[in-house]
Amino acid sequence: MLPIAQKLKELCAESDVLFIINDYLDLALAVDADGLHIGQGDLPLSIIRRELPIDKIVGCSVTTVSQAIKAQDEGVDYISVGSIFPTITKKKAIVVGVGMLKEVKQVVSSPLVAIGGINEDNIGQVVVAGADSVAVISAVLGEEDVKEVVHWLIAQMELAKEKCQSR
Repeated sequence: MLPIAQKLKELCAESDVLFIINDYLDLALAVDADGLHIGQGDLPLSIIRRELPIDKIVGCSVTTVSQAIKAQDEGVDYISVGSIFPTITKKKAIVVGVGMLKEVKQVVSSPLVAIGGINEDNIGQVVVAGADSVAVISAVLGEEDVKEVVHWLIAQMELAKEKCQSR
């Protein structure tokens, strides 16, 4: 994975895009990634914060309110909530729904990333529910013009944010 991570880091740097490694602290350190994303079964956040330089981003996936509170209390930079919807990318993902995103938004101040099954049909729902951003895979990778789809999704998010602000 190291050569792939090195190339991805290079591509991200060229495009001025953050490069966050999923799960692998050693790989994040080896390529000087911008951050690390962990799940509930990965190394504890206390160890990651001790090993990762202070200027690196750390995110954590949660499926419950108590996990979100714990992650925030332990110092994550963002919290990923999901899977919001069923997803073909991760078949065994626990689907928590938009309601869980709303609940987490009410009790934490950390930025929230909605993940799991998000696409052009439901991206507005997750923004209205409290997502500050989204993580998508199949919504863009299966498309012919990835850049166009990403711009469309961003536009949909902006529209949903405007609706929230006008209330």
